[in-house]
Amino acid sequence: MQQKSIASTLPLEADQTGRCQWCANDPLYVKYHDEEWGRPVKDDRILFEFLTLESAQAGLAWITILRKREGYRKAFFDFDFRRVAMMTPEDEERLMQFDGIIRNRRKIHAAVVNARHFGEILEEFGSFYDYIIRFFPDGNRIINDIPSTEALPVSSPI
Repeated sequence: MQQKSIASTLPLEADQTGRCQWCANDPLYVKYHDEEWGRPVKDDRILFEFLTLESAQAGLAWITILRKREGYRKAFFDFDFRRVAMMTPEDEERLMQFDGIIRNRRKIHAAVVNARHFGEILEEFGSFYDYIIRFFPDGNRIINDIPSTEALPVSSPI
């Protein structure tokens, strides 16, 4: 049974289903919220996917990137970082003509450079997850329990 989100009418961060207000009623946002957002990920391919998508999102709404996600999968070999790392300037130029992604030269180039560094990190640390978790206190994820957007802290000791 599909639940209808009424988040846009509620003053707090989540509606009765526990769905955050930011996903509103957009089916793509709802699916992302319910199936992916806030869940721990250890799979290197998925982590590279999010690194690539988050880099492309800079300055844009996340929904814009979600709507182009399939295009990014096609453009970047289903986020196979090894294949992306081998992309050439000619490949990058070709992607500037591809409608399925954000056609920003710097963002496309960043995906290729990030793929190369991603591989270096895997060689040194075994996995991207093992690398990033080192930056968290005691190697543990941080789980916040913030009841509303009004209660969001501007900073934290961490």
